[in-house]
Parts: sequence; C-alpha cells; structure tokens
Amino acid sequence: MLRAVFCFALLLVSPVVDAAAPTPPAVVAHAWLLVDLSGNQQPLGGERADERIEPASLTKLMTAYLVFTALREKKLSLEQQVRVSERAWRAPGSRMFIQPGRPVTTDELIRGMEVQSGNDACIALAEAVAGSEDVFVQMMNREAERLGMKNTHFMNASGLPDARHYSTAQDLAILAASLIRDFPEYYAQYYAIKEFRYNNITQPNRNRLLWLDPSVDGVKTGHTEAAGYCMIASARRNGRRLLSVVLGSTSEAGRAQESLKLLNWGYQFFDGMKLYGAGEDAKELEVWKGAQKHVKAGFKSDIVITVPKGEGDKLKAEIVSQQPLVAPVAQGQRIGTLRVSLEGKALGEFPLLALEPVEPAGLLARAWDTLRLWLK
Repeated sequence: MLRAVFCFALLLVSPVVDAAAPTPPAVVAHAWLLVDLSGNQQPLGGERADERIEPASLTKLMTAYLVFTALREKKLSLEQQVRVSERAWRAPGSRMFIQPGRPVTTDELIRGMEVQSGNDACIALAEAVAGSEDVFVQMMNREAERLGMKNTHFMNASGLPDARHYSTAQDLAILAASLIRDFPEYYAQYYAIKEFRYNNITQPNRNRLLWLDPSVDGVKTGHTEAAGYCMIASARRNGRRLLSVVLGSTSEAGRAQESLKLLNWGYQFFDGMKLYGAGEDAKELEVWKGAQKHVKAGFKSDIVITVPKGEGDKLKAEIVSQQPLVAPVAQGQRIGTLRVSLEGKALGEFPLLALEPVEPAGLLARAWDTLRLWLK
C-alpha cells in the first residue's frame, strides 16, 4: 500500500503530459486536477493543484476512510447502534437529522454522511470510532500523513470552516484514490446512492453526475462560502477509471458541468496502455548461488500507462535488473525496475518483483558461483 501511495504522489509532482499533449479544456474553477486511476495513477492535467484551499465537505472522505478502516478491523459493525450525543445532534450546517435517544446504526450514519452530507452523522461516527471528535481529528491527521497528503491539516470531521483546516486538489485526489483502492466494497456500496431517507426526511445526493452519466459512481461534493462549490467525481468506462477534482466553482450546476467536462476530455483524448498484467511473467533473471539458475519476475499490479491518444506505439519500456542477484531470493522481493518513457520523457518507474522464491544452492554450487563472480 505504501508503495502505491508513493508512486501516486511522485507522478502527481511530475505529470506525464507534456507540451505535445492534448490541450485541457477551460475549467471554471479555482483549482482542478484530472487523474487516471487505471494503473499507476497518472495526472492528465491540472491548475493550482498544490494550492491550499478549504476542503469543505470533501473532508468527509477522510472521515469515511477511518470509519471503513474501523469496520475492516471489526472495531465497528454496520448493524451496530451508535449513541447520538448532544454535540452531534446540534451540529450546524447540512444534517441527516439524527436525535439523541433514537437508535441509529453505523450503516445509516454512513449513508447520512455520504448521501446527505450530514455533519451530525460525521460527529456521531467520529465519536463511535475514537470516543470524541477531537481524538478522531488526530487520527485523521496521522492518516493524511501516512497517505502522503503533504499539504493537508484537519480540524474537524465534517469540513466546517476553520482557518487551520485545509487541503489541496492533489492531496484530495490522493485521498479519494486511496478510498477507492483500499475499500472497493464500501465504495461500491455507498457512493452511487442517489437519495436517502431518514427520520421521515428524504434528501438527494448532491452529486448531479449520478443522474447525468451512468459511468459516474461517486465521489463527493462540498460547499462553503469560502471554498465555493467543490466536487470530486469518478467514472469507469471500458475498464478505465478517471478521477476529477474541481475546487471553487461558481455554482452547484457549474461544478457538475466542469467535472463532466474534465472526465469526457480524459476519455476522449487519452488511451490507457496495459504493458503487463498483475503476476504476469515479464522477464526471467539470472540468479547466482541458487538452487535454480533463473527466477521469474513481474509486478504486483497491472502496469497501465496513460498516453495521448494514438501515441501508444511510441512507448519504451526497459527492465533494469539488480545484478548480481544472489540467492536466497524471497517471493515478492524487489529485484529490478521497469522504466517507462515516451519519446525520451520519463513517465515512471515501477518495482520488478520476484514471482517465486529461490533457495540457496548446495555448498559446491555456491563455491563455483563465487569463483565465477570473482572472475567476472
């Protein structure tokens, strides 16, 4: 997981698109970013992606990430009834209208948080996970640091305005991509819900793209006076998943329009080229002092490179091995690097892993290889 996060952050700093790449559309927003999540999570374009902004309710993606972590670790269950504190009940802003003394489950609170953007649901979930929102916020900031969100700091679980509560388009893309990657079952369960009814009140999902484009299956909207209208949207078409981040748009309709514009541009003007599949035997490397002379090498996940449409035949992939490779070799051990470039421009580097273990050879065979290495 850490390797995937690192590669994503690295590629966001050094986008693969160059001056010859398709010109992005004009986006009416303060900051934006479009990322292809299909393989190595490449940014296709962006403006002011590193500028700190108020994330508003996009903050709730981190709250959800920690709630899903608690569910996976069985510290919470979806059927568990959660106590509603007076603090949660009195939460300002958007609400799902939970009430003290009225039973509410974790599942209902997640739906209230993601569909209705309920600030009250966020506080109740934070208290259920950490005992208090203050402790939960400490967990949020630790998780942000672990994920590589270098320009993010949280002060609450809901995204209410605070001068010390900020993030960037780049960091929010890391967060959304991590949630989709690490919790695909919960993402599929909650983020495409169009409406939710609780306490006899039905509220629609504010993500208009769920109605406009069937390929869109999330992610989250946000709005405050300072932040403007914000949206993170994700779509999956023909096996490719794109993620758009639009911050500081001028209206609810505008953020949906600009997000869809970016998604359509990414699908229309870029191709995803699959170089290797997960676990595929990409190369056999020589092994010294081993019970076998070669080891099969490949990759933990698919290697997909996004290039401007029609440029796929110009890709160059070079495998550089670590030599001499001496036994023992553990399965999953990094034994080389795949370097990918397009017309001389580096696109990324990916760890080449041993697909099988190699045990040490016998004493005589090891001695013979020692002599060969010395002569070499």
